[in-house]
Amino acid sequence: MANESNIENRVDQPTGTEFVGHEWDGIEELDTPLPRWWLWTFYATIVWAIGYVVAYPAWPMIDRATEGVIGWTSRGQLAEEISVANKAREGLLEQIAATDTALLADDPQLMQQAVAGGAAAFKVNCVQCHGAGAAGSPGYPNLNDDEWLWGGDLESIELTLQHGVRWDGSEQTRFSLMPGFGEIFTTEEINALAGHVLSFTDRSESSATGVQLYADNCLSCHGQSGEGSRDQGAPALNDAIWLYGSSETAIRGQIRAPSHGVMPGWKDRLDPATIKMLAAYVHSLGGGETLAQQAEEPAEAADEQP
Repeated sequence: MANESNIENRVDQPTGTEFVGHEWDGIEELDTPLPRWWLWTFYATIVWAIGYVVAYPAWPMIDRATEGVIGWTSRGQLAEEISVANKAREGLLEQIAATDTALLADDPQLMQQAVAGGAAAFKVNCVQCHGAGAAGSPGYPNLNDDEWLWGGDLESIELTLQHGVRWDGSEQTRFSLMPGFGEIFTTEEINALAGHVLSFTDRSESSATGVQLYADNCLSCHGQSGEGSRDQGAPALNDAIWLYGSSETAIRGQIRAPSHGVMPGWKDRLDPATIKMLAAYVHSLGGGETLAQQAEEPAEAADEQP
């Protein structure tokens, strides 16, 4: 026992510190005391932790947590921040709501704010169909280009947003309907008509049968050269934009049994200011028109809608 006591009380000569008394693989540990500053810091964290538990919600219970003496909650802080943000936006929203849609672009600063607000609303309500970048996908139109089925000025876009496309919930919805010719035309006639449609973009030679079928059944809506008609919601057939595919197979399928997309109307779902901001955002994506520009090109149409 004496020998063990001597071992435990051995002192490291260079530092004057006692050894702990155990050794591993020739390595021994000194019983060096902790720095005083470290100890005081440790004690301070203990005091701080006790104060935090008393002041803030800390201990979880069955259906709630301890409330803390100051009554603070993260939900309460969030509600307060949202309230402050809403108050800051009230004046802006009122100004946007009070501004005529056609005149919105006359105030660049207000238009900028409307576009920013519309971008946020688009992410919540529109990306599911049109995509995060508004590039669309088969059956869902691209909103970045300058082709519009029912007009691309601010008021036209707003009207489409309000009442939707083929939307049963509004009597003012945008509506166009192409009949299916699968039970009327033979396969050879459908092929001939598809060939004539492709000839508008120089991808096929048209036959006399295709020309005649087009003149008798399609010209009144899509125009002599496939330019379409915005008044009737008939898409242009002479450009490179195709909502349901541009291959001959896809075109034959549309002639045989056309697909008709549906867009909901937002008039009863969103407030007027938000709809106006959405219109401003869509208008800003790259294909927005002015009323004068639209009037200069009354015959132009496309196979998309906002």
